[in-house]
Amino acid sequence: VATFIVQKILLDDVGLDYICTTAERFFAVGRVLRNMVAAIAEQPSSRLLKHIIRCYLRLSDNPRACDALRSCLPDMLRDATFSTCLREDQTTRRWLQQLLHNVGVSRVPTLQAGAGFDHMLVS
Repeated sequence: VATFIVQKILLDDVGLDYICTTAERFFAVGRVLRNMVAAIAEQPSSRLLKHIIRCYLRLSDNPRACDALRSCLPDMLRDATFSTCLREDQTTRRWLQQLLHNVGVSRVPTLQAGAGFDHMLVS
């Protein structure tokens, strides 16, 4: 339920702007989403995966968040970890492909320092 609520917040332009205004907010949401990805790798849930991918896809609509996702998008979304969950869900599969295209990564992890919000983390 919480992931669905976060998705609804992100789908609203004001909500997306609010989350992406500071690095702390963005990385807090990113940390929760990453933990959820790890949890569903252990206990698969196609429905939850759909909401998580939609959240990441919406975050990729923000230029700074998209840059940051290049280095913090979970590897499990880039490899075949969820291929079974996505087999029957063409919409979610398409969203994942669009997400990977938006952040400019292939299914092989890439790390890029200095992207996105990194400059905001320096105190």
